[in-house]
Amino acid sequence: MKNMLAALETRLATLPVRVTVEALGGQRLGPEKGDVHVKLRSPAALLALEQGQIGSLGAAVVEGWVDLEGSMRDIMAAASALLQADPVRGNASWWSQTMARARSMALHTLERDAQQVQFHYDLSDDFYALWLDPLRVYSCAYFRSPATSLAQAQEAKLDHICRKLNLQPGERFLDIGCGWGGLIFWAAKHYGVHAKGVTLSRNQYNHIHAKIQAQGLQSQVHVELCDYRQLNDLPYDKLASVGMFEHVGQANLPAYFQTVFQLLRPGGMALIHGITAGGTRNRQLGAGMGEFIGRYIFPGGELMHVSAVLCDMAEAGLEMVDTENLRPHYARTLWEWSDALEAQLPQAQSILSAQTDGERAERALRAYRLYLAGSAMGFERGWMGLHQMLAIRPNGKVEGGAWRGTQSDYPFQRDYMYSKG
Repeated sequence: MKNMLAALETRLATLPVRVTVEALGGQRLGPEKGDVHVKLRSPAALLALEQGQIGSLGAAVVEGWVDLEGSMRDIMAAASALLQADPVRGNASWWSQTMARARSMALHTLERDAQQVQFHYDLSDDFYALWLDPLRVYSCAYFRSPATSLAQAQEAKLDHICRKLNLQPGERFLDIGCGWGGLIFWAAKHYGVHAKGVTLSRNQYNHIHAKIQAQGLQSQVHVELCDYRQLNDLPYDKLASVGMFEHVGQANLPAYFQTVFQLLRPGGMALIHGITAGGTRNRQLGAGMGEFIGRYIFPGGELMHVSAVLCDMAEAGLEMVDTENLRPHYARTLWEWSDALEAQLPQAQSILSAQTDGERAERALRAYRLYLAGSAMGFERGWMGLHQMLAIRPNGKVEGGAWRGTQSDYPFQRDYMYSKG
């Protein structure tokens, strides 16, 4: 134990922020009053801290075995410096890949996907509304300048997607995993499409349905509480899927893109927006971070490198025509969410306590505080990426279109995506 404490004290001296640790028995390490104060209540938590297992340490915080004080930005600066190995280094052995694929298949049945989505998104609408923008867009925003607010950046993101898809009045537009409906309402109001969203979250479905009725959009906007694999009213002219394929799983990704292909009319366009792995062989982050996310936030979530995503997309018959990396935009988005939550912790605690018992509410709040700030850190450091991938379903017609051989609505130049104003 003495050697472990001595090694930890040496490491604390190298951190970019001042960290005070109160170990078992009251022994203090580090400065008398640090920017971050860590009180350990179990030997396992001490071991996780000393070994840089920051995901395991986060789990100990959620479970009440560690008390943590300090700003989330200082906490994350310390956490990243405590790491002792690259968190995106994956295991490339045949056996590890086989086991990961088997686990992925088991986690992503129709029933389990519904349960996993509802675990996260049905936590509490009021809780999410506390720190999201007014449209409740729960995905990476698009900041046109450093002065852009979160609300402005989310509207810009919605419009960026609609522009990329070149939405036209009267087109049939589908959003797979539509969240609280921000994109389908934006597309219907600003681009005149007939928009439909599908979600597995009962809370999101109820929110969208009520909003459709309140705004009198029954003839233009629709929502279904179903799995995308259960849709049968194809084809659609344009399709988007935002922040959803992370829930699909590596084993089901080929079938996901085959379904996207079938839902699109020949020549139609699809915009796939989602989180990707920073490494080429890891499906989750190391140092216990992946396990933390799977246990407390997104059960069943898996990350794939963008190259693997594009491979499965191509195998399904879709042609990628444009890909954009918005990784720093997501880091900024997550810090905006984190700061908004940190500024309203008593309200958040009250909201969650009204939904469940006090102990579960406290655990959920601790988990989300770490998740938002930790994810912001992960995107800043390139451990995860955020890609928008625009794809077409070629129609096989070489003649016609904006250019000979376009075989789709995509004009094979980007000018149309951006405002001329």
